Amino acid sequence: MSLPQSIRPLVPLVIGLAVGVVGATLFRDSIPGVEGSPEQQLAKAEVELKKVRNELAAFHADPRARRNKPGRTLADGARNIAEDIRDGKPVTPEDIFRASQPLMRDLAPLFDRMRVRGEKQQIEQMSGEIARKYNLTDAQQDALKSWFMAKSGEKAKRWSDMISQDGTRLEDVMKASQQTRMDDGLDEFMARTLTGEKLTSFQTERMSQRTERVQQYADAKTERLDQIVQLDDAQRDQVFGIMARKSPDFDPAMSLEGGVGEIRASPAGESNEAMLSVLRPEQRAAFEAEQQRRRDDARKDMEALGLILPPDWDPLGMEDF
Repeated sequence: MSLPQSIRPLVPLVIGLAVGVVGATLFRDSIPGVEGSPEQQLAKAEVELKKVRNELAAFHADPRARRNKPGRTLADGARNIAEDIRDGKPVTPEDIFRASQPLMRDLAPLFDRMRVRGEKQQIEQMSGEIARKYNLTDAQQDALKSWFMAKSGEKAKRWSDMISQDGTRLEDVMKASQQTRMDDGLDEFMARTLTGEKLTSFQTERMSQRTERVQQYADAKTERLDQIVQLDDAQRDQVFGIMARKSPDFDPAMSLEGGVGEIRASPAGESNEAMLSVLRPEQRAAFEAEQQRRRDDARKDMEALGLILPPDWDPLGMEDF
């Protein structure tokens, strides 16, 4: 059975909770071969997992656990949600996310080791390809790997800080998960590493890669809007230009084409506002009607699960128009 489209943007929440259980199970096979024996590493994992087991035990042993004291645990949040549902109080996906934050913090060391192993393989592949194409010296290749690893560490710290912060929203997590890329800043690093024809060749290829990314990004967003409001040719060009400029890869020096010709300047303002300004009144009404339809569908889907939607949930905004 397929998941209702109206609640698919909320799937990362469910996945995040499931990963806590799966990550613990896979940990034995996921840790990289670093200091200490496998037995010692497994012992460290057991210490981390013991925290989670203790919290779950507390949930069963003390049904009167504190609701408002500092240092909330997973058991506290789970119990509060269960009580609210039983009492008929509204519970949102945001409430479930906040209840899961202690679990995410407790399992952070496990996830970090899993992340390091996966990204190390990706870094080896990317640095090896660049070293082969541009004939890097051993020292240059080592520096490139070190740069990638440093970027990986910075990304992991930002993610961990965001997950642990009390004010973090579910929407923040969903958007952040779509904005992490290993090659951000690579152009600047290679400009300090390569010279002459090698640098020119790298910059030409990178521009081609980034242009293709922008083209695909803008085409997808334009087509998605066209399916809702039926854009004319001039509007397609304008929307394409707005979405192209929203892409993190966009460069004004790029040569791009929209639906029927070269893109023109975008209206001022945020991309969503600029996009809406291109629409005629009847198209804007169709867009708003589709937005309401999806919200109504999502509300019904959530109610079937005993949950309610956040009051400011924007189903089309979650699709990143």
